[in-house]
Amino acid sequence: MPYTIQDIAQIVSAEKRAWTHQSISQLLIDSRRIVFPETSLFFALDSSRMDGHLFIHELIARGVTSFVVKKAYAFEAQAGINFLVVENVLVALQQLAAYHRNQFPFLPVIGITGSNGKTVVKEWLNQLLQNQYRIVRSPRSYNSQIGVPLSVWEINEKHSLGIFEAGISTTNEMDQLERIIQPTIGVLTYIGEAHADGFKNRTEKLQEKLKLFSHVHQLILGIDCLNSEEEALVKLKHPSFFCWSRYKEASLQIIQENTTNHNTELKGMYKGEELSLILPFTDQISINNAITCWCCMLVMDCPLDKIKESMLLLEPVQMRMQLKNGINHCFLINDSYSNDLSSLSLALTYLKQQAGNQKTTLILSDILEAGKTQEAVYRQVALELQQRNIQKLIGIGKQLETHAALFDGYVADVVFYSSTSQFLLQANQHQFNNEYILLKGARVYEFEQISKWLEKQQHQTLMEINLSAMVQNLKSYQTALKPSTKVMAMVKAFSYGSGSVEIARLLELHQVNYLAVAYADEGVALRKSGIRLPIMVMSADEASFDVLLNYHLEPEIFSFPIYEAFHTYLNKQGVKSFPIHVKLNTGMNRLGFEIADAPTMGGLLQERDTMLLKSVFSHLASSETLEQDAFTLHQSALFQEGCSAIENKLSYTFIKHLSNTAAIFRYPDLQYDMVRLGIGLYGIDTANEKSLQLQPVSSLKSTIAQIRKLPKGATVGYNRKGVLNRDSIIATVRIGYADGFERRLGNGKASMWIKGELAPVVGNVCMDMTMIDITTIPGVNETDTVEIFGANLPVQQVAVWADTIPYEILTGISQRVQRVYLEE
Repeated sequence: MPYTIQDIAQIVSAEKRAWTHQSISQLLIDSRRIVFPETSLFFALDSSRMDGHLFIHELIARGVTSFVVKKAYAFEAQAGINFLVVENVLVALQQLAAYHRNQFPFLPVIGITGSNGKTVVKEWLNQLLQNQYRIVRSPRSYNSQIGVPLSVWEINEKHSLGIFEAGISTTNEMDQLERIIQPTIGVLTYIGEAHADGFKNRTEKLQEKLKLFSHVHQLILGIDCLNSEEEALVKLKHPSFFCWSRYKEASLQIIQENTTNHNTELKGMYKGEELSLILPFTDQISINNAITCWCCMLVMDCPLDKIKESMLLLEPVQMRMQLKNGINHCFLINDSYSNDLSSLSLALTYLKQQAGNQKTTLILSDILEAGKTQEAVYRQVALELQQRNIQKLIGIGKQLETHAALFDGYVADVVFYSSTSQFLLQANQHQFNNEYILLKGARVYEFEQISKWLEKQQHQTLMEINLSAMVQNLKSYQTALKPSTKVMAMVKAFSYGSGSVEIARLLELHQVNYLAVAYADEGVALRKSGIRLPIMVMSADEASFDVLLNYHLEPEIFSFPIYEAFHTYLNKQGVKSFPIHVKLNTGMNRLGFEIADAPTMGGLLQERDTMLLKSVFSHLASSETLEQDAFTLHQSALFQEGCSAIENKLSYTFIKHLSNTAAIFRYPDLQYDMVRLGIGLYGIDTANEKSLQLQPVSSLKSTIAQIRKLPKGATVGYNRKGVLNRDSIIATVRIGYADGFERRLGNGKASMWIKGELAPVVGNVCMDMTMIDITTIPGVNETDTVEIFGANLPVQQVAVWADTIPYEILTGISQRVQRVYLEE
């Protein structure tokens, strides 16, 4: 339901400085999430950490023309750029969402709030009701002062039910969310200690949350988590609420629970009739959330047989805890999303479940728990650790340090630090080895630093990356591009072995337009490191769908099965207009839609609203080869045909890109809207373009571990393959095939550069070591540096010795090899 910029100016009472009559359909708060700049309105939200006004110039450059800004913002009037000036940008966003909600007065809406379980209940209600209603709901955990208006904005005339969750962190926040959501049915999930810091006590928190239900027809909740004062408060506000209980008189009285290995059978009394159903869960939290959903379906008069059928098919909602490989054969569970007693208890249960009989360690920050004294909080923590037999506690924070004595006798090994930085300074004193480590810290303690340290791997062999050389290479290619041509930089495969995050930061600084990775995990690493550029994921699969959404990564869609799977997933998540890239097969015959399928694909994208097409592209098979020029031009013709077929089906335009590194210089007419720059960034010219002045970027170096003198006839290495035909001096270098120096380079096929000369490899390459002959090279000492490739020994030469291409050499360098970044 689009609004004109003039409509919006009036709705939010803005001082209008608009020069166009733009139609707005997308609200934008994050410059990384631009889909359609021409129909987006950017709200320049500001906070103590980030000011959205700082990104306005960048957004204008990327095509956004409409902005809501605060009065203090000193903008420059520009033709075609709309500025709506308001007192408070967040309030304006909320006013617009509330107005939009008012356009659908007869839409039934379920509003959900509570301390825990909001997202799970919302997602399960969607699963249970999706066959009966056209549902619009909060995507993921969009329950904040910003997330709620963005969620409600998605309502349109097709919807027959809304499901929105609302979260608050302090008083006087829920009134505004209630005006935006306007729920007709209210659901109150578990009330506990989570998110209690902004309230005097639980009662005040409950009172604030109940404001969401000021005008609902029916309120649904479980009363077992409420004390008598809290229950009385609910009855005062909502005398006829619908509740469930195991122990008290209730609308739905749970009378029996039978748990097997995988299922739970529930029996309950409702209106004098005994009801039963089976849940595919056995843990108490899931059972409680499912009972709340059961109540909601009863209130909505869902047929009892449909309730039983759909409850049995409930699917779990992914939890936030992550299990990762750590240093020294450890496993790391990072649960730093929140830190309260309830979530700590759940995380400790998961830790023990994963660890079995192995050693367990908890790294814990101060717990910012309201409603209890600090002594009571940490005494309970000590009991939890004792009950679960946690062997080691590392406490971080001044409160934990103050209450250290409470843990005496409860945990065998205890140590405390006043801050995260103090721990990191002394972290090497802890011999983490073959254990399960749980990180549980409030966000302010920045435990991501500890997580990074625990995952860190070091190795004496190192790869030097010259960032200044890479910038020069980028500029060399940009000189061959039209001013309007965008650049997508390839940072897949660990940026061709050079290190994804550091390279991405450099490319972002020098304003490339897009990044591309092979797999979603690579994109996640970039997002976690603060990379904001749009990122295309070239090998997306169903296992990666969650992280694509969570980290704003844009998948390549190359077949109908992957398209249908992603469409189904987005539909389940309630997500619309998610950016994607479509790949066409024009002769590479690897991945991509056939040209004949392009009209069908375009039709699906136009008909359905889950995805928006950001670009269409194809891959040239042999753009660097003169003899294949005719085939390259044939591919281009097919690509244009496919793009036109999709364009004819869509009501909007998209980016087209075909040229890879070699084609940038060899085929200037094939630039289209964007080019994909890969190996050329790293100093490798596959097109043999004489005018290119590329600089080598990567140097692989190691050191000598030992030097020994051996007589003629002695053998070196495994299987005695290195037979010496003279008295020799042999140096053992700290690099092997586990580092990426392949075994096929042994027995004299390759050499290394030391002291200005080439030293041939002797014998078989070992896993971690390689031997070289330095007999004729004077002055070589142990610990001297050896160059495997770099300025003196080009990687192209190593590729020739290995009978391969530079790509394989660069991407084959193990990540255990330390990367060092140089900037001149």
